[in-house]
Amino acid sequence: MGMRPDVLDPAAYRDLVRRALSEDLGRGDLTSRALVRPADRARGILLAKSACTLAGLDVAMEVFRQLDPEVRITAYCADGQACEPGTVIGELTGLAGSLLGAERTALNFLQHLSGIATLTRRFVEASGGRMGILDTRKTTPTLRVLEKYAVRVGGGVNHRMALDDAVLIKDNHIRLAGGVARAVARMRDAGLGLPIEVEAQTLDEVDAALSAGAAIVLLDNMPLDLVREAVQRCRGRARTEVSGGVTLGRIPDLAATGADSASSGALTQSAPAADISLELEPV
Repeated sequence: MGMRPDVLDPAAYRDLVRRALSEDLGRGDLTSRALVRPADRARGILLAKSACTLAGLDVAMEVFRQLDPEVRITAYCADGQACEPGTVIGELTGLAGSLLGAERTALNFLQHLSGIATLTRRFVEASGGRMGILDTRKTTPTLRVLEKYAVRVGGGVNHRMALDDAVLIKDNHIRLAGGVARAVARMRDAGLGLPIEVEAQTLDEVDAALSAGAAIVLLDNMPLDLVREAVQRCRGRARTEVSGGVTLGRIPDLAATGADSASSGALTQSAPAADISLELEPV
């Protein structure tokens, strides 16, 4: 069973689950009300139908608990576990109407988060441990805490949770401040005491960031040969992060440049959902 990198506080998703259930149920499940009697009971198994790294199981189970606290839940897997097709993730027993009503919302969370963890693990494996794999702020609005948790489950690293916990001077900041030197100087004057990361799209901008004393240089949308040269210039002076066009296929070559890390919005923005189903039978 996989190691859990951390455990989410239910407070982080309890209200999300409540709103998601309300969105899906509307005024009630018309189909199930017509076809299932109120006292009918069912047993269901959560079944992995594609190879995946599991993430979000507690969130999915919260859906069932909120709809019906009497649903009995047995988990056979844990977040971080690699599941092959056919793996039984967990078992649920309770009123058939409750299991049907919670099914889609629970699976939406579980499939989405497991998809992110699965893709992240593929990036991490492709890097061969030679560079850190970072996420970005390209997350689904209101789901950032969950999506970034899924990145951690997959072995990735959260770049920053929000604008208030790290400094990253991007191209728009540089233009508005009147250049890299002025931007970095103003940041130092602010006295935040945080490492200063500066985005660079050319080698001249890399040199400007180094001259200004940046602690981290973000190499944005650079071809491989420029990444190699930029990493050499930064060695011993600043850490390097590759960003922009960071695809799974490029990770081995980027890792070979010696860059410290690579960040990719694809981890949270483009991960395909894992194929997981809930299969019910009457009891």
